[in-house]
Amino acid sequence: MPHAYLIVESNITDPEGFKRYMAAAPAAARAFGAEYLVRGGRMQVLEGDWHPPRMTVLRYPSFEAALAMYDSPEYVAARQMRAGTTACFNMVVVEGVDAPPA
Repeated sequence: MPHAYLIVESNITDPEGFKRYMAAAPAAARAFGAEYLVRGGRMQVLEGDWHPPRMTVLRYPSFEAALAMYDSPEYVAARQMRAGTTACFNMVVVEGVDAPPA
């Protein structure tokens, strides 16, 4: 079964308020097997017009696990903590590819 990747673009306007979300969201994600691969950090646009202020990428064991996390009571509570702390918060989940056997 292929992994799934949750990709988030965010523009934080209230860093102090956003800290509550950042404290709650990782536990909700880990409860569904997620691993943070990117959480902020250096970024450089190589092609195109997309200039996201901040990127976050998580890997989940499956597409279904990522969807279950999003709808979980823990993450619903974290989303409520995030309300009003960002100018934008775009999130997508995408299924990865199965790697061929080595």
